[in-house]
Amino acid sequence: MSTNAVPSAPVLAAEGLIKRFGGFNAVDDVALSLQEGTIHALIGPNGAGKTTCFNLLTKFLTPDAGTIHYRGRDITGLAPEQIARLGIVRSFQISAVFLGLTALQNMRVALMRQHGDGLRFWRSRRTVDRLNGRAMELLAAVGLDHAADTTAALLPYGRKRALEIAMTLALEPDVMLLDEPMAGLGHEDVARISALIRQVAANRSVLMVEHNLSVVADLSDTITVLARGAVLARGDYQTVSRDPNVISAYMGSDSDEEAA
Repeated sequence: MSTNAVPSAPVLAAEGLIKRFGGFNAVDDVALSLQEGTIHALIGPNGAGKTTCFNLLTKFLTPDAGTIHYRGRDITGLAPEQIARLGIVRSFQISAVFLGLTALQNMRVALMRQHGDGLRFWRSRRTVDRLNGRAMELLAAVGLDHAADTTAALLPYGRKRALEIAMTLALEPDVMLLDEPMAGLGHEDVARISALIRQVAANRSVLMVEHNLSVVADLSDTITVLARGAVLARGDYQTVSRDPNVISAYMGSDSDEEAA
């Protein structure tokens, strides 16, 4: 391999992001670069600004300063729905499925949005049924084809998270932003969702906020560590896990452990 190879441009990049709430900088001059076809983890202690960063990247919040680029295009001024149409789709900390609908019906809703039909439930049964084939493919991809007719409210929490990821995939995202995908999951579901994220990341880029460090170590190509709204460190897991500042701010220093 040539040592003069030029790194590819990031698929999603932020520079100098700042978000203030009153006199408090929740995000303070953050730079972030998501490379094509990689899994990038955003980690840090509670209150570090991780979810605020997600909200800035997906325009649920407007930055007070800084820029966001998607494939070289400045998207800083776009609205959330415009960001989603470009192919940048996010999940949330709390599973956001329609509990009163079956898994298959949830998938139909997602596919109707993807095909520009919105939530037009008055469309003919034949028109909606045309979505079943793709809906079942996506349910099978996340191991839920056997539960297609099960009401989402009856699914275990880990399976609801899998359904949410399937609905995200129905939007055919180029970039997936996953906000704490392992939150509230038991050990077995963590393993399942980890495998699912690895699978769906095979042909797309993933940025995720995650507290489970074993998951971060297993899945991530690159990690950015935030503390008090600012970037504390970045690199692969081996690099950031050995950084004294990260150990102190995120994992707890030796003195903290002695005092515990």
